[in-house]
Amino acid sequence: MRQGRKARQADTAPKRKVDYRNLKNPFPPMRAFSDDHIAKMHEAALDTLENLGVKVLLPAARETFRKGGAKVDDSTEMVFIGREIVEAALASAPKSIPVAGGARDRDIVLELGNLVFQPGAGAPHATDCIKGRRPGTWEDYQDLTRLTQHFDVLHMVPPLIEPQDIPIHLRHYATMEAQLTLTDKVPFIFSRGTPQVEQSFEMLRDFRGLSDAAFHAGAQCYTIINTNSPRTIDIPMAQGLIDFAKAGQVSIVTPFTLMGAMAPITVAGAITLSHLEALAAITLTQLTKEGAPVCYGTFTSNVDMKSGAPVFGTPEHFRASLAAGQLARLIGLPWRSASGSAANLNDVQAANETQFGTWGCLMAGATVIIHAAGWLEGGLTVSYEKLVTDMEVLQMVAELCAAGEDAGADLGLDAIADVQPGGHFFGTPHTMARYQSEFYEPLVADYSNYGTWQEQGAVDATTRAAGIWQEILAQANPVKPDATALGRLKDFIDKASQAGGAAPVS
Repeated sequence: MRQGRKARQADTAPKRKVDYRNLKNPFPPMRAFSDDHIAKMHEAALDTLENLGVKVLLPAARETFRKGGAKVDDSTEMVFIGREIVEAALASAPKSIPVAGGARDRDIVLELGNLVFQPGAGAPHATDCIKGRRPGTWEDYQDLTRLTQHFDVLHMVPPLIEPQDIPIHLRHYATMEAQLTLTDKVPFIFSRGTPQVEQSFEMLRDFRGLSDAAFHAGAQCYTIINTNSPRTIDIPMAQGLIDFAKAGQVSIVTPFTLMGAMAPITVAGAITLSHLEALAAITLTQLTKEGAPVCYGTFTSNVDMKSGAPVFGTPEHFRASLAAGQLARLIGLPWRSASGSAANLNDVQAANETQFGTWGCLMAGATVIIHAAGWLEGGLTVSYEKLVTDMEVLQMVAELCAAGEDAGADLGLDAIADVQPGGHFFGTPHTMARYQSEFYEPLVADYSNYGTWQEQGAVDATTRAAGIWQEILAQANPVKPDATALGRLKDFIDKASQAGGAAPVS
């Protein structure tokens, strides 16, 4: 009888309801520097742009700057951008950017205060406990895309890994096909030259059944634009800024600066350099098309001065994120930061570095946090197991975001009255009504005691994570693309491939 009652209670108890898709950062932003010092860094960036300039390798981009009032020296490829030009660009750049997913419940809004996560991106290698470390493949790209789709706390699809078994002049077809058919989240498009970008836009537009006007009227995708520090915007990145601005699609401008290597060794110096490079790129988007959607960004950490290798999740990385957040709030734009790890496998070092880097982004008020799951070796590898173990942290953060101000508002006064001093609350009606829904249920963590853990095989977290991702990939793909749209996509890819594809531009 007692077992029957318990079973009935379990059946009728409310299930836990969480929304990981729409997150607001609940943490007050921290500061690395005083407001006066941040203002000085901004002024120094404006002065540097005007007096020292930036090198812009793309002639069309230099011409755009020239028409916008900047001084241009074509012989040196240097562009000198007056502060009034930059200030006008910051005024026209949108402070809130709606971006459409493949389904309406996957739409996101990029603005200060919102919180969007991405897994690790851009790695040439993949690794897992079964196949080991290897060059990234088309199969890996598809698998990681499906894992990204599975977890609601991941909101955008990044470039994950490079499928190196597909030639680069055809690779954008494969990555776009995977993003359109295996996920309904916001897709990524590489800026590797106008031909690839325009073909990717066309695939996305036609798959979603949009007219050309509708596609250009709202953001449907995004790209990452990395400047070449110090003070250089190369040809494909400059062209990407122009292409995406013209099409009304999102550019996330992200100088990748390492203190002591391609940036000054101090946090303030590195962030000032990153800031001025980001301002130059943002200005190019607004000179191309006023009001074009663009995100401020930074990815600044330091190097190991013994080896010169990049490191992440350091105190300097944390402080740099805080400073970047202050500058982002100063100019009022949504912005992107990044976590990461330099560890070579999914171990304690990897967990510590990624968590510390992530918390730096959270405390800095970042809108988009990339490399938040799976990233190893300073970006050389994405780990299947680490992607899953990092999910535990991101979901716990999402719990804090989703809780809101009313979390725990129920004082439980009836329960307090029911239990006499020295008693317990396990069997109270208050507990029984909530025990299935009140607490976060872990994804990877094992809360059993040592004896029970041993009896169950003494399985460590990485091994448990391996089982989880295999179970996810064994399930049917939940995304069911429209057959007609899928047919159009396949026809486009076949014809474009037979015509020779599209080579990247460098």
